Amino acid sequence: MSRTVLAIDIGSTKICAITAEIDNNNDISITGAGTTKAQGLKKGSITNIELASRSIKTAVEDAKRVSGSSISTAIVSMSGAYTKSLNSNGIVNIQSKEISLEEIKRVMHTSLYNANIPNEYEVLHALPFNFKVDDQDYIEDPLGMNASRLEVETHIITTQKSNLNNLKKAVRGAGIEVENIVLNSYASAIATLNEDEKELGAAVIDMGGNTSNIAIYSGNSIRYNEYLGVGSNHVTSDLSMALHTPLNVADKVKLTYGSLLTPSNELIELPIIGDENTTHEVSLEVVHNVIFARVEETLMILAQFIENSGLKDQIGAGIVLTGGFSKMDGIRDLAVATFGSMPVRLAKPMEMNGLFDSLRGPEFSSAIGLIMYSANAYTRYEIDVNKRVRHTNEMPVEQSSVDFSSTPDIPVAPSDEPKKAKMINLAVEDAKEKKSDEASSLNKFWNWATQLF
Repeated sequence: MSRTVLAIDIGSTKICAITAEIDNNNDISITGAGTTKAQGLKKGSITNIELASRSIKTAVEDAKRVSGSSISTAIVSMSGAYTKSLNSNGIVNIQSKEISLEEIKRVMHTSLYNANIPNEYEVLHALPFNFKVDDQDYIEDPLGMNASRLEVETHIITTQKSNLNNLKKAVRGAGIEVENIVLNSYASAIATLNEDEKELGAAVIDMGGNTSNIAIYSGNSIRYNEYLGVGSNHVTSDLSMALHTPLNVADKVKLTYGSLLTPSNELIELPIIGDENTTHEVSLEVVHNVIFARVEETLMILAQFIENSGLKDQIGAGIVLTGGFSKMDGIRDLAVATFGSMPVRLAKPMEMNGLFDSLRGPEFSSAIGLIMYSANAYTRYEIDVNKRVRHTNEMPVEQSSVDFSSTPDIPVAPSDEPKKAKMINLAVEDAKEKKSDEASSLNKFWNWATQLF
């Protein structure tokens, strides 16, 4: 039986809503889509909840109208702005000598507990990148292995609680409940990377309207993520100032003549800002120089991020550029020159059933990645924003399903004590109910036996 999912990609310049049907084999069929200009957002973060809600509602209603669905929950993307990342580790002993899913959950929660996360931050993703079974490193999947000790190294992505709550409020204002939240560079990586690139290691750079987000994928998991508040709109602003022309005219010049290849000496006439009835001539060489300077600077900062990550040697598959900004003519050649000897690939989202032509562009990578995430196309194990342990071969499991009475290796923070007590009480009540049911069944059997004999 198939299920309907709704994905909302909240970008800095546009909001895209996509509906899809996912069957039991996790095969995806796109059924609807809606895109609208983003309002109430700046650099990927909510600045006006009411305006943002209105934009989200417009995009969602368009997608629902096309698909004919009435879904009220969604998986939503979040910008890398105001996120912080850190690495942590956890160790548990395996008493049964065989690693089950419960042990994997325990060790992941232990690594989360050991992380030094500030009070004002909330966990967005906890992604294990190295499982260690006894003394054996880099185990792809420890499930079912014999061992006496299990260790994990985890990359934890956190975001400000206020930022998270404002995003949820804006989506709820559009009449949609937030089911899950995914970092947009993570979603872009899911939609663009193939299996070889994940294994060899790659840096996915999603270049949007006002932001550029980078995620370094290595060992089948994200190892590093960073955010830069620069996008294609900054090229528009630069052109407007350099050419003394209104922003809307500068944007048309960027889209029509924007290229990083050999400049032309051709002249174009543009209106002057403040006096749009008067025009002046501008050389396309000037346009080229302005665009080239901004794009080169952006790529150089992103190259420095990769250098600072300490993972440059682990990016065997090179750089994958996606997002609307990556459509700039000649950007690949400039990226090859900027990133040195690394291979550079321009990526569009993967093909799938029902994918509209309008969704095939690189600017929709993050939105398509959200749909794929809903179909279990995420890291083999992870803890999501709802504190649920996810496994690619099963449905999401609530954190509360972990039996604390049988997991002594997980320390519980003081703030979690009431939660733990509540869970234990629930377990005791369940046990009492079970006993009373058993007693009732015995009584019925005894009465029946005495009547029979």
